[in-house]
Amino acid sequence: MKISNEWWTAPTDSESGRLIMVTGRRDMEPIIASGKYTDRVEVTWKYQGEANGMPDKPTSMLMEAVTDSLQEVFKKDPVAIMTGIYTGDDERNWIFYVKNMHIFGRRFNQALEQFELLPIELYAEKDPEWGEYLEMKEHSYIDEGE
Repeated sequence: MKISNEWWTAPTDSESGRLIMVTGRRDMEPIIASGKYTDRVEVTWKYQGEANGMPDKPTSMLMEAVTDSLQEVFKKDPVAIMTGIYTGDDERNWIFYVKNMHIFGRRFNQALEQFELLPIELYAEKDPEWGEYLEMKEHSYIDEGE
């Protein structure tokens, strides 16, 4: 089962009306249909943002390095798939769908071991229907040609 590495990015609004940039992974339907990824993990990094709620340049660059490291580790061992990235309103959220929480934890720590301690929080819950992903897609999806 091939995991897409195609993404879309679109602006949306937070509940408080501030800009959120949403980046979502395309073509997840075969993965959803497989029924193997039933847990959702949300990784949240709260930061002191610019006036518009976006991270400053050094924070943004560090977040991109973390994103790249996470994607690299889970590309080698697809125990989890990063499906969404939300940035704005003074926080960054990475969304993963996971098939084995124990192995996910080990790989997640492996991806972050090169960084100083990061101000992140993790939240996990069962989401076998992929409700979060489907809602994100409904509210932000942009066709490749647009």
